Amino acid sequence: MKRSVTVFLTALAPVSWGTTYAVTTAFLPPDRPLFTALVRALPAGLLLLALTRVLPRGGWWWRSAVLGALNIGAFFPLLFVSAYRLPGGMAAVVGSVQPLFVVGLSALLLRHRPAPRTLVTGVVAAFGVSLVVLRGSGTLDAAGVLAAVAATASMAAGTVLTKRWGRPEGVGPLALTGWQLTAGGLLIAPVAFLAEGAPPALDGRAAAGYLYLALVNTAVAYWLWFRGIGRLAATQAAFLGPLSPLTAAVTGWAALGQALTPVQTAGMALAFAAALAGQLGGGSPGSFRIAEKSHRKDSMDLTSPALRR
Repeated sequence: MKRSVTVFLTALAPVSWGTTYAVTTAFLPPDRPLFTALVRALPAGLLLLALTRVLPRGGWWWRSAVLGALNIGAFFPLLFVSAYRLPGGMAAVVGSVQPLFVVGLSALLLRHRPAPRTLVTGVVAAFGVSLVVLRGSGTLDAAGVLAAVAATASMAAGTVLTKRWGRPEGVGPLALTGWQLTAGGLLIAPVAFLAEGAPPALDGRAAAGYLYLALVNTAVAYWLWFRGIGRLAATQAAFLGPLSPLTAAVTGWAALGQALTPVQTAGMALAFAAALAGQLGGGSPGSFRIAEKSHRKDSMDLTSPALRR
């Protein structure tokens, strides 16, 4: 029962992320992707730091910076670049192969040998998402494709490293989330101001949209995500990722009046079934707790063999 609750709560994170497109379209000023990424990350991170009043110690300063860069600072801008440069839902299709990236990185960093069923499930999830989000044909932009692949790889690496490193003694997932959001937001800030200039003027509608993105879509969602990574196997968490484009499709249908074809409905069912199937395997969740205990002992020794596995 506990595991079912953990899966459900973790799944709320990609479900929340799936509402980003509708909120951006309906509430936010156009053509400000980096500013939007900054507003999503930095205020949420600073809020969590204020609530937890816990700062990194020792080696966790650089680990937080690495995780913040992978999960937030690099992922957000790359994701927006791919979304602006690729036709239709191609960026979402590339993103849906994240479970396969996680499987490969888990084999390298966590020594989790993937089962054939896991690989097949990852392919099925990507195929189902492609049925939902792809629209017609178009010329693929090489930079957009590279950005989409890099964003997917960045988030996958952040997921696996979060699993490997665990968290230091006495630090909960809320503080760990605050560290990463703050680090990622600080990385995005100079890029956003150099590329897009001063912040845009905001009306009440835009302010409400940014407030939702910062609090619900980022602070709460990423806390649930990192909490889930700590209690589930890395591949199990990754297989919840396809729920994001599925939620985007449903939100577009319900809130923006976008039609869903029978093929898209079948693809949604296929991808959702793959997400459920991904929870049946993926290794033992207990591996995180072992890693956490190991890093409690070695957290101040960056040359420890436990960090060089």
